Amino acid sequence: MKIIVLMKEVPDTYGERKLNLETGLAERGAGEAVLDEINERALEVALSQAGEISDAEIIVVSMAPESAATTLRKALAMGASRLVHIADEKLVGADLGLTAEVLAAAIKRTGFDLIIAGNLSTDGSGGVLPAMIAELLEVPYASALTSVEVTADRITGSRESDTGTMRVAAPLPAVISVTERFPAGRFPNFKGIMAAKKKPVESLTAADLDVDPESLDTPRSIMLAVAERPARTAGTKIVDEGDGGEKLAEFLISNRLA
Repeated sequence: MKIIVLMKEVPDTYGERKLNLETGLAERGAGEAVLDEINERALEVALSQAGEISDAEIIVVSMAPESAATTLRKALAMGASRLVHIADEKLVGADLGLTAEVLAAAIKRTGFDLIIAGNLSTDGSGGVLPAMIAELLEVPYASALTSVEVTADRITGSRESDTGTMRVAAPLPAVISVTERFPAGRFPNFKGIMAAKKKPVESLTAADLDVDPESLDTPRSIMLAVAERPARTAGTKIVDEGDGGEKLAEFLISNRLA
């Protein structure tokens, strides 16, 4: 069984994040680059399920700059079998539509039985990429799962809501996304780090996948302008001189808050 895990390099969640005001893109050099934590959890799901499935191969697929190669190798050290890395200057600043198109093409080229993704990235927070990929690949999608059981031909899991727990199932091949209810990714040990150096890494470009980033056949979102967030200004101070309630009511009404 081929299990694809979607992986993303992101700025450290606990570090400072900046936008380049000329390009509108994140300043990757502003802080440490790490694997997205939710993707590490998705990989942990794959690794834990692989132990119950014969001939399971876990393939990490990522669209990231060439500089992300070192970061992505951590996934191999954690236990993934191989890495498919799409790196292309023409894909810099790709929107969700183009990203989904590229990843779906790479997954189709690689072959798959199950695709596991995080439900929400910590940088873009789009939350729609797994659904878009499932649509492009024309396979079922089970979203925001909090438990997963995989057999040779079926995926079963639970999805929690404010009012209860829902059991969902789908035949394979399929796409699933997981939430932070799953355990954090395992820490690579020395043996895993050394083994990662010998594991295969396939590097692809958009041309290898027959994807034209400049084509408008598929809708694209285009950034028109970017501006720095205005500095915070001092708020309105209300001094209670016996009429504090009236002043507060007037403030709320004048700002259409009441």
